Amino acid sequence: MEETPPPLLGSSKPHLEKLTLGVTRILESSPGVTEVTIIEKAPAERHMISSWEQKNNCVLPEDLKNFYLMTNGFHMTWSVKLDEHTIPLGSMAINSISKLTQLNQSAMYSLPNAPTLADLEDETQEASEDQPEKPHFDSRSVIFELDPCSGNGKVCLVYKKGKPASAQDAEIWFLDRALYWHFLTDTFTAYYRLLITHLGLPQWQYAFTGYGISPQAKQWFNMYKPITYNTDLLTEETDSFVNKLDPSKVFKSKNKTLIPKKKGPVQPAGGQKGSSGSPCSSKPSSGSGNPARNYPTTPHQ
Repeated sequence: MEETPPPLLGSSKPHLEKLTLGVTRILESSPGVTEVTIIEKAPAERHMISSWEQKNNCVLPEDLKNFYLMTNGFHMTWSVKLDEHTIPLGSMAINSISKLTQLNQSAMYSLPNAPTLADLEDETQEASEDQPEKPHFDSRSVIFELDPCSGNGKVCLVYKKGKPASAQDAEIWFLDRALYWHFLTDTFTAYYRLLITHLGLPQWQYAFTGYGISPQAKQWFNMYKPITYNTDLLTEETDSFVNKLDPSKVFKSKNKTLIPKKKGPVQPAGGQKGSSGSPCSSKPSSGSGNPARNYPTTPHQ
């Protein structure tokens, strides 16, 4: 029953409109957008949350508890229609309480002495002024998968002080496919707003990394711009979504390539056949070939 998708969203489900902060109406009014759907899920019961906390020895943040008490997970998708083809594009997901599982710390392969996530720990990723201390794959941090990101990485609920973990120690981080950590938000509420305002566009989490989103994803961002709220990072990204050609830079680069060509006429000037008098006499040691060519031009000897 939990995984049964309902019909398209509409005014008949005001509680779902509140859950999505009204973004469904924005999507349905966007050109080319079709099949805006949400999988309606029943609220989680309090004993399910208590059981999860006792099992994992971690206390869920209060805002995440309230979210699960309203809906046990979240999944919203939308597609675009190009010509006669319908392409699935946007996806917003939050794992249910039963799927809020800890990242697997066992061996990655079923071979003896196979590496684990803890063995792949990069100790060079130290905290800086702009970024807090990064999570660890070993027992120093407790990590739970919050959003699978359609295979583009994982959004994780991270307790950075190990077990037993309190709600105040929880943060939201993004783990990319290269197993590098990127800080997202301090609270689940802030992350949920990011999820909604970015419309679930592909790879939107990579906008918060140092290398950004892929060129293909930028094209979708340019077509369906995220509803960005006040962050400097996103305002910078929106400028980079549009391909711009600066003619002045193009011509400057061409001028640089022409500089070596200006030296071209200078080099053959020393070897011109018409300047056999003064150039040869001023540079007698420039080469044995030049004076040899001058002997036939002195018939008076």
